[in-house]
Amino acid sequence: MPLAVQIARPGGPDEMKLLDLPVGDPGPGQVRIRHQAIGLNFIDVYQRSGLYPLPMPLTLGMEGAGVVEAVGEGVAHLRLGDRVAYAGHPPGSYSEARVMPALAVCRLPDEIDFDTGAAMMLKGLTAQYLLRKTLPVEGLQPGDFVLWHAAAGGVGLIACQWARALGYRLIATAGSEEKCALARANGAECAINYRVDDFAARVMEITGGQGVKVVYDSVGQDTWEQSLQCLRPFGLMASFGNASGPVPPFAPAVLAPRSLYVTRATLFTHTATRESCQRMADELFEVVRSGQVRIHIDQRFPLAEVQAAHRALEARRTTGSTILIP
Repeated sequence: MPLAVQIARPGGPDEMKLLDLPVGDPGPGQVRIRHQAIGLNFIDVYQRSGLYPLPMPLTLGMEGAGVVEAVGEGVAHLRLGDRVAYAGHPPGSYSEARVMPALAVCRLPDEIDFDTGAAMMLKGLTAQYLLRKTLPVEGLQPGDFVLWHAAAGGVGLIACQWARALGYRLIATAGSEEKCALARANGAECAINYRVDDFAARVMEITGGQGVKVVYDSVGQDTWEQSLQCLRPFGLMASFGNASGPVPPFAPAVLAPRSLYVTRATLFTHTATRESCQRMADELFEVVRSGQVRIHIDQRFPLAEVQAAHRALEARRTTGSTILIP
């Protein structure tokens, strides 16, 4: 039977066990995929810890790339033997093989290898819906400033490059000088080490006191209040993660002095239909194939070492994308 990483209850990395689990045939609307590479993401940590509660036992993982082994009834866009990649529900990619809904599974262009496919789908589609669809009320135009937290991570490095291709002036934050240099090397106009500098003060200095049109924030609790200070009037606070913990409750009145907007965005709302998912993936594939965006795979772990991979991710010892090899 194929190996898979499963947890019986929420908790720390030690809860993840490598088990032999059966994989059946796909039902209507499903496919069976043999994984060649698996993506590691912070949402996996949220699900493992119980921050995002899910039924147990649970096989983790939201992203992978591999080959279609079997196709269920009613699936028209995939065939046996297709090279594919995906980011989608339900979890289950931490496995040698799995059955899953075909809706979010996309054919992988021949020019993109399996490792890159597994490293880029969830992170790249996240960057796509943020930069292309999660926009301030006044829109974004070339030359506009945006602020991106955790810019040396997997989503952040894609966003730095994509924002540069769109003509946006991206201000990055990261937790070390090395990570700041990495963000700048990938297209950030400026990078702020939030462990050393007051990033809100630096943002206002960089923008001549105007602030940014939008803050893209996957950090959560630690950056929330200062991020609001960085926004210009009618600016958008786009929260899409909780790496430091959930954002605490706040009174809407704090938004009033500059008529600010707030959204809590999620990828899977945007990929809820086959057509939307494919359109987003096509745009991602194009910027990668064109060379405008390069996917950084800075860490690789065997699937059997998934506990070490999670510890490195939670300790913020990773840059770019991390993949697991089954």
